[in-house]
Amino acid sequence: MEDEKIVDLYWQRSDLAISETNQKYGRYCHTIAYNICGTDEDAEECVNDTWFRAWNLMPDQRPAVLSTFLGRITRNFAIDCVKARNRLKRGGGEAVLVLDELEECITGGTSPEHVLEEKELEAAIGSFVSELPRPEKVIFILRYWHVVPVDEIAKRLQFSKGKVKSSLFRTRRKLRAYLREEGLC
Repeated sequence: MEDEKIVDLYWQRSDLAISETNQKYGRYCHTIAYNICGTDEDAEECVNDTWFRAWNLMPDQRPAVLSTFLGRITRNFAIDCVKARNRLKRGGGEAVLVLDELEECITGGTSPEHVLEEKELEAAIGSFVSELPRPEKVIFILRYWHVVPVDEIAKRLQFSKGKVKSSLFRTRRKLRAYLREEGLC
């Protein structure tokens, strides 16, 4: 079913919306959640939470790209799941490693000003990534959006592990410089 028709089902509050979404995007969302959480059980819970959140958000929002909308919700739930799991004991897991890698570029906070800065940061990162050459962009997105392990990225793209690591290091360094230039870091 086309994305526009699935979104229409949400707007009509039809129960078919969830089943059609699951059929079309279930594996996609499960993969995102699994790459972050590392367990099928947690990934399944994140996907179910995603369908519930999409159901609640859809009357107010009509996403331009449904896969991105659902992927982002899933990713946020999965990151929250990992944070909750690691709250007392830090370490382990690909998501924690990914967040540590990006921490050098991005600062955090919880004030209202931070919320605005976060939106600006999001837009700046999106702009930065869109300007990257294709191989760097693919590596960056696989690592920091889909939380794919370096070994798997190398295998998928038929690059050496060292090439992937070097690309990520250089891209993070460029991102840090770009964010400084934009006054966001």
